[in-house]
Amino acid sequence: MGHREDLLEGAKRCLLAKGFARTTARDIVKESGTNLASIGYHYGSKDALLAQAYVALVEGMAEAFDGVAGIGAEPGSLERFQEVWSNIIETMRGPGSLWRLSVEIVAMRDQLPELAEHLAKAQREGARGIVPLFMGGREEDVEEATVDTLGAFYTTLMMGLMAQWTFDPKSAPEAEQLTAGLRQLIEAATLPPGPAG
Repeated sequence: MGHREDLLEGAKRCLLAKGFARTTARDIVKESGTNLASIGYHYGSKDALLAQAYVALVEGMAEAFDGVAGIGAEPGSLERFQEVWSNIIETMRGPGSLWRLSVEIVAMRDQLPELAEHLAKAQREGARGIVPLFMGGREEDVEEATVDTLGAFYTTLMMGLMAQWTFDPKSAPEAEQLTAGLRQLIEAATLPPGPAG
């Protein structure tokens, strides 16, 4: 690997170990075996490098979301909904969870104005990528309108889960609870309207 790749890998390890705010340029250099000047040369700034490292970490989660054996339930089914959320929640259990880091970055957004646009774009692509997990198909075939609706729905659930699992893992919902809640919502939405009163 060259310095650029070494820096990215070192930054990923630092983010998981120390978080965004506590990671220094010297930490990254020590972890990557490079030098301070190479951060500016390859990435422009420490924060830009950390943002790219964070996006790379999130992109690497797709395999975990599929689970060890892949997703077996029918696309679009409640069983699939539960299976995917079960896989996602499993990634939130560890003490060095990427999702705790995500909550830190969300909280720091106003302190990182130069990165906000980059991270917003990454979030939109994440919304596009999560739709096929639940609905099947290919990421490149997900239409913009679907990203804006279904992708936004799943992303909002993900953000809420991240916050709950970070704040109080003991009371955070499991996939079965989320699925039961969705089932209740579907049943309530399909009831015939009551008498006008």
